[in-house]
Amino acid sequence: MALVRWEPFREVETLQRQINRLFDEIQPTTREAGTAIAFIPAAEIEETPDAIHLNLEIPGLDAKDLDVQVSAEAVSITGERKSEIKTEEKGITRTEFRYGKFQRVIPLPSRIQNDKVQAEYKDGILKLGLPKAEEEKNKVVKVNLGNGR
Repeated sequence: MALVRWEPFREVETLQRQINRLFDEIQPTTREAGTAIAFIPAAEIEETPDAIHLNLEIPGLDAKDLDVQVSAEAVSITGERKSEIKTEEKGITRTEFRYGKFQRVIPLPSRIQNDKVQAEYKDGILKLGLPKAEEEKNKVVKVNLGNGR
């Protein structure tokens, strides 16, 4: 049996490479102008016979920081987070900040009347009422079953 010299710093370097690889895998890969998109708001969509209801969770922003654009086929939400918390205690100043742009485009399952959209933003929840286009409400599709043979 051969003796092998133990080099503890080599093991530390190996561990550091593995941790770096792990963080590289979990970081967002979408890049916009060279910076990673750090936040994508969660969405909930519900379709009824007359409308589509879309709720987005966007906490910590004011309505003025949001840009919502609606076409007949999709909804685009863009915004920017800018918040800074500064506390001073016993002569020590502590500052925490969060910032970054985000964008989410949500394709809609049916065409809507984008000139009649209703929106409400309260307590970090954006609620959109998207009435369906008249041709979508009355849309009937004939299904051909064939002979069954």
